[in-house]
Amino acid sequence: MKKIAVSLLFLASAAAATPAIVAANGQWAALSQGRTCEAASRSVGTIYKNRPPARASLSFDAGGPRHGQFAARLSRAPRSGASVMLPIGDTPFLLMTQGDMAWSRGPAQEQAIIAEMRANGGMLIEARSSGGGRIVDRYSLDGAPVAIDAAAACAAALANR
Repeated sequence: MKKIAVSLLFLASAAAATPAIVAANGQWAALSQGRTCEAASRSVGTIYKNRPPARASLSFDAGGPRHGQFAARLSRAPRSGASVMLPIGDTPFLLMTQGDMAWSRGPAQEQAIIAEMRANGGMLIEARSSGGGRIVDRYSLDGAPVAIDAAAACAAALANR
């Protein structure tokens, strides 16, 4: 648990203040940074040299617009115009993309993603690379429900300050 928390701190944006660990369980941690709290994890797949590892998160803003926005940094940038899919269990989600980043499409999709994350043990993010090969970033969902709940509670507590 401590190892994943340290890894998640390393993944946080260097430009912003260092996030505080709110909770950590399994492969996921809840982090607080400014007025935003997030549940986050690294992929369990290959880490490429000179490239940060793939990362997935759910963001909650204190009194702001994000209430579980899903975001992911892929292990490689997908081909221009390629679809980026997030299958969780039997449910596929089509994500919006720009460069090596992918996001959920709105509140209804975000709530469905969170429900599937709570009910399943793993998820993938899939796309095609510029060379035509498959990009597959795998994530364990062990600890995700605890991190999601902690991040949502963190944002609610910040909003009430």
